[in-house]
Amino acid sequence: MKEQLESIQTEALEKIASAAELRELQDIKVAYLGKKGSLTTVLRGMGKLSKEERPVVGEIANQVREAITEALNQKTGKLEQEAMDKQLESEAIDVTLPGRPVNVGGPHLLTSILQEIEDLFIGMGFEVREGPEVETDYFNFEALNLPKNHPARDMQDTFYLTNELLLRTHTSPVQARTMQEYGGNRAVKMICPGKVYRRDTDDATHSHQFTQVEGLYVDKDVRMSDLKGVLDKFAKKMFGEDREIRLRPSFFPFTEPSVEMDISCKVCGGDGCSVCKQSGWIEILGGGMVHPKVLEMAGYDPKVYSGFAFGMGPERIAMLKYGISDIRQFYTNDIRFLKQFHHA
Repeated sequence: MKEQLESIQTEALEKIASAAELRELQDIKVAYLGKKGSLTTVLRGMGKLSKEERPVVGEIANQVREAITEALNQKTGKLEQEAMDKQLESEAIDVTLPGRPVNVGGPHLLTSILQEIEDLFIGMGFEVREGPEVETDYFNFEALNLPKNHPARDMQDTFYLTNELLLRTHTSPVQARTMQEYGGNRAVKMICPGKVYRRDTDDATHSHQFTQVEGLYVDKDVRMSDLKGVLDKFAKKMFGEDREIRLRPSFFPFTEPSVEMDISCKVCGGDGCSVCKQSGWIEILGGGMVHPKVLEMAGYDPKVYSGFAFGMGPERIAMLKYGISDIRQFYTNDIRFLKQFHHA
C-alpha cells in the first residue's frame, strides 16, 4: 500500500505540473482527492492492515494528500496570475490616444425661454401657478366672460372631448381657478405657464399645440399704468434695455379696456424694415384690465378690487429674440437646430 501511495503522489504531481488550464487542475483534484478519487480508494483498504501498519500508512497518506494539495494550490495561483496578466494585457488602455468627445445635452430652447420668463416675473413678486390641460367649458370660457354661443369662441377652434370637457385653448382658466380659490377677499399676483391646444393648421407661424404664459394681478387700486410698467420691464429684460413699447386699443372678452403691446423692432431700430413690415413695431402680446364680470364670477367685488391680465406666447418671443422663422422647428427635434441654443 505504501508503494501505491507513492505511485499516486508521483502520478498526480506530474499531471499537476503539466496542466495548462484551471479546469484541468479541478479535474485532477477530483480524480485524486475526491470521494471516488485514487487516494480515497486506497485509504478504504486500510481496514485490512494490522494495527502496527495503520499509523505508518496513515501518516504516509496524509503526506501524499498534503503534497498533492500544495501542488494544486501553487499551480492554481500560477495559472490565475497568468490569466490575469493576459487579461490586463488585452485590456490595456493607451493613455496617449485622444479622448472621445462627449455629447452634452441641454434644456430645450422653449424650456429656457419659459424659465427666463418665470424668473423675471418671480423677481417682480408674481407666483407661478399650474392647472389642468383637460379643462371644463366653464373655466375655459364662461368664467372668463365667454358664455355659450359667444362669437369669440369661434376664434379659438377648440378640441372638445365631451360637451363640457375640452383641451384648454389658453392658460387663463388657471387665473379663474386661482381667484375662486382665494375667495374674492385677497390679492392675486400670479403667472401660469403651460401647454394649450387649438384646432389650427400647422404652418410656419401656427401650431395645434403651443405654450402660453398668462399673468394676473388683482388687488385694490390696480391701474393700467401698473400693467404698462410691468410689461415695459418685461420687454427690456427680455429683448434689451433699448427696446420701447406701445399699447394699442384692442378687444378681449375678459379684459376691459383691452390692449395689444408692440415692441420697437431691434433690426431697424424703429425705422421700418421687412421684419416689422415697415412699421417699426412688432406685436408681442395682449392684455388689459380684468373685466368686472370676470371679477364678479370669481367672487371679487369690482367696486373694491381691480386688476390687469396679460398673455404671451413663448414660441413667438423665442422666434423674435433669436430670429427663428418657422415655429415647427421647436417640435421637429432637429439636433442641428436645438444645439444652437444650449447656452441661450
